[in-house]
Amino acid sequence: MERVYPRVPLPGTGVCGGYGWKVVSQSSPRGNGLFRAALLFFFVGVLAIVAIFVVAATGHEPGLALYLIALACPVGFVLGIIFALRSGRRVRREGNQ
Repeated sequence: MERVYPRVPLPGTGVCGGYGWKVVSQSSPRGNGLFRAALLFFFVGVLAIVAIFVVAATGHEPGLALYLIALACPVGFVLGIIFALRSGRRVRREGNQ
């Protein structure tokens, strides 16, 4: 996946209204893996939370396993924040060079 970030204006080039563009590759497997893990944990946790409400609405007691699986939601949220901070730092470092 590639992201495009604006550079300084390049007068007279006629490209995108006089602005040049820098293409930054996001092919780091560790970074993408962290993002995918964050999404997986978050959505598994959300599904467990929905399951807790569905089971409770039917008049039964949700099991301990559902409550423990629901803890994946905040874990995924924290992993997503870590990914965002690491990816922002990487782009800032690449932009300074």
